[in-house]
Amino acid sequence: MKRLIIEQSDDEFYTSHSGLALAGACINRHSDLGRQVGRLSRGGGQIADIDILRSYLGLLCLGKSDFQAITGVRDDDFFQQALGIGRVPSTERLRQRLDEAAADGLIPLVFRSSQSMLKQLGVKVSGYADGLVPLDVDVFPQDNSNTRKEGVSRTYKNFDGYAPIAAYLGMEGWCLEVELRPGSQHGQAGFVVFIQRVIKAAHVLIEQEIVVRLDSAHDALETREALAAAENVRFLIKWNPRNSNELAWRDRVFSEGKVTTPRAGKRVGLLVVDEPMQVNGSAYPCKRIVRVTERTTDRHGQLLLTPDITLEGWWTDLDMEPEQVIALYRDHATSEQFHSEFKTDLDLERLPSGKFATNALVMALGTFAYNILRAIGQMGLLGQFAPIRHPAKRRRIRTVIQELIYLAARLISTGRRLILRFSRHCPVFAAFQGIYEQLVPAG
Repeated sequence: MKRLIIEQSDDEFYTSHSGLALAGACINRHSDLGRQVGRLSRGGGQIADIDILRSYLGLLCLGKSDFQAITGVRDDDFFQQALGIGRVPSTERLRQRLDEAAADGLIPLVFRSSQSMLKQLGVKVSGYADGLVPLDVDVFPQDNSNTRKEGVSRTYKNFDGYAPIAAYLGMEGWCLEVELRPGSQHGQAGFVVFIQRVIKAAHVLIEQEIVVRLDSAHDALETREALAAAENVRFLIKWNPRNSNELAWRDRVFSEGKVTTPRAGKRVGLLVVDEPMQVNGSAYPCKRIVRVTERTTDRHGQLLLTPDITLEGWWTDLDMEPEQVIALYRDHATSEQFHSEFKTDLDLERLPSGKFATNALVMALGTFAYNILRAIGQMGLLGQFAPIRHPAKRRRIRTVIQELIYLAARLISTGRRLILRFSRHCPVFAAFQGIYEQLVPAG
């Protein structure tokens, strides 16, 4: 192996993150973020609010959430050009201006701009064969232990942190909104207002019927009433048995329902109970599917001293067989993957600010960056020019960052034109070029 000669060019400019050109096109050509935020711009010679948001969105698309990361790109001409930034702020200015932007109420504007970007891009929102499109809403904890950040408190996972609630639309997991909440806040607190807001946003993107899937934290009459009264919406909610009598339910299900014996020593009973609701004088269908599993022996045939009884249930207004409803709810677990992409791929587990409002804005910008990266991945990593990988319906955010964002190229300025030149063996050049031509058509 020959010894390498290490040199640094005095005039040539290379970038390791050429994929920011794709992110910049999504922000500036396919969203109204600049127009929305421009109405609140401060002027007076300061860095514009939109440049602050573009700068932080750029960091998030690189998988960085800490404010100090802006120092590494302040002298990066490509970072500024790709994202359309007039002036890149310093660490201190970025922190201060995000504090001010959060106080000025920019969070709803960021969510609306993210949703408008998905609309303008015409992203595919996949559902099931029967036409139902899932809208998964769930709370996920963020570990911010050993900090004194505002709003940090004990979560249901038994550590100190936050408990934001997120809404994902379609099989692709498009994120409509993430609302930051204190760690100790119950998931049902303020939930009805949140779900009504995200349903309205979902109907802007699609016309198909939506099935809202919720876990047992949202098993409340007010939730079922709100969803039943919503137009073009079905619901599927995990039942919380709370203090229900397991023996009484076992006897009822095994006497009235369908009973199967998967193996010796194990019985499974399934019962459908119709429980229609009255909302504002109108009747709405609703049923509770109850499943009881009784085990008198373990899987190895060992007798148990007392029967092991598991009581489960689901509230729904879907006109399906019980087994289909249970299988449909099982897919709700996919939202856990989307949570992990926020926390690990976007580096949003431990939030960067000590102020709650600023961290709420950070999560809103994280939603925007998440949708940008998801859209880029769907456009470029699933087609014929995508790098060889296992077949999938979507690519993880980390994969998009690795394959399309952190892509080395040379930036050439000539004849008042900017050229982004890739190496001859770049494995994703065709995919990158295809995405860019879709986002920024020639002429």
